[in-house]
Amino acid sequence: MALLTLPMPEALASGPPATTPRPSTTRRHATLALDLGTTTGWALRGPATGITSGTMSFKPSRFEGGGMRFLRFRGWLDEVGQLSNGLARIVFEEVRRHASTDSSHVYGGFLATLTAWCEQEAIPYEGVPVGTIKRYATGKGNADKAAMIAAVKARGFAPADDNEADAIAILLWATEPQGGAA
Repeated sequence: MALLTLPMPEALASGPPATTPRPSTTRRHATLALDLGTTTGWALRGPATGITSGTMSFKPSRFEGGGMRFLRFRGWLDEVGQLSNGLARIVFEEVRRHASTDSSHVYGGFLATLTAWCEQEAIPYEGVPVGTIKRYATGKGNADKAAMIAAVKARGFAPADDNEADAIAILLWATEPQGGAA
């Protein structure tokens, strides 16, 4: 049996991506921090707005295909980018171990969607290990969810859940001089 070989489309063989990053027409200032997942925690710091935060659910509905949550996530990123008048960078929780195979697949889908979107929009992005965030917020690299929420509340925030608390901690780590890389 002979193998059938097809010529590679020129667009794939040439190298540059089919979509090129959009050039920045305005000065970008905002930093977005994300705790990726079905319920994504987010925190945004802009020069004029201070810090805003919350959660966004990307739970698929009964009648959606498996990829719809990622399309809705991408649309949400577009909206956040526009409403913030330009994102200077995105920082996210970099998870290396997951409780289940399903959660690792979901995280991988969100991570792939996020990094592809950042590349397209020419926005720098950085993953921060879970232990680094926990150590920064609580002093313990293996702090539980309750400790993370308490640490963020002690800083004057009122997170709705651990996802929002993690996003706030990531943002503080990323933007404060005593944190990570301000």
